[in-house]
Amino acid sequence: MPDMDDIKDGKSYHADVPQKCETFFLKGSNALDWGMKNRLARIFNPVSGRTVMLAIDHGYFQGPTTGLERVDINILPLAPHADSLMLTRGILRSIIPPSLTRSIVLRVSGGTSILKELSNEQIAVDIEDSIRLNVCAMAVQVFIGGEHERESIINMTKMVDIGTRYGIPTLAVTAVGKEMARDARYFRLATRICAELGAHYIKTYYVEKGFESVTASCPVPIVMAGGKKIPELDALTMAYRAVQEGASGVDMGRNIFQAEAPVAMIQAVRAVVHANETPEKAYALYQTLKNQG
Repeated sequence: MPDMDDIKDGKSYHADVPQKCETFFLKGSNALDWGMKNRLARIFNPVSGRTVMLAIDHGYFQGPTTGLERVDINILPLAPHADSLMLTRGILRSIIPPSLTRSIVLRVSGGTSILKELSNEQIAVDIEDSIRLNVCAMAVQVFIGGEHERESIINMTKMVDIGTRYGIPTLAVTAVGKEMARDARYFRLATRICAELGAHYIKTYYVEKGFESVTASCPVPIVMAGGKKIPELDALTMAYRAVQEGASGVDMGRNIFQAEAPVAMIQAVRAVVHANETPEKAYALYQTLKNQG
């Protein structure tokens, strides 16, 4: 029998205290459902509002990239220092331990290799597999200006529709062809199209001139793509400028796992992204951690 005392008057309902209605911390995400917000809050740190994603999905179109020959040896030591891993389902199932509590962003588009036209992609992963794998977001490549621009945009919108049905956000990854100008005008176009058609956040490249106009004109969070390997101090400087100019974090791959000391590098990147550390101080941290082995 229930305790009858428990239903007597005299409880404190705090009628004089209005119920809190928390505004979600992430740009453009306040109207999303609870499940969407919860997944995004596992990708983006609610305190800093930013993320350090570790991109290791390169093999889906270019095979065993330098630094990714052995994911079990080279990447697993980095995973605890990332907020999120961006990878394929093959690597997730075969190598990443299920005990890892970091959020997963799953690559779901594909279909061509570096030997063919890269923009000719389709959706390559069923939504049911994303659900089974308990991922926090699904990444789709979008080729604005590419040969198969329309198909890639439709790929993204389909994943937005399906993902919204099940509470999984869609990350649009802006791809830039060799013949395209990497300038703020192009990235304003590419990121705005993705946001207008429903992407929940967007990965794009940094440009030194006008990047703040890219982040300002995009109504959802932008995460900076790391791009090709550059010297460590330069990479830290790029990350610092990106977040200071409105990016909600970085998604770095080669500039971390191809660094001379990858574990030290990802911790230096975290200092820049989450603690607003200057590139010089972050590089000094990198050198200290590197020397400590």
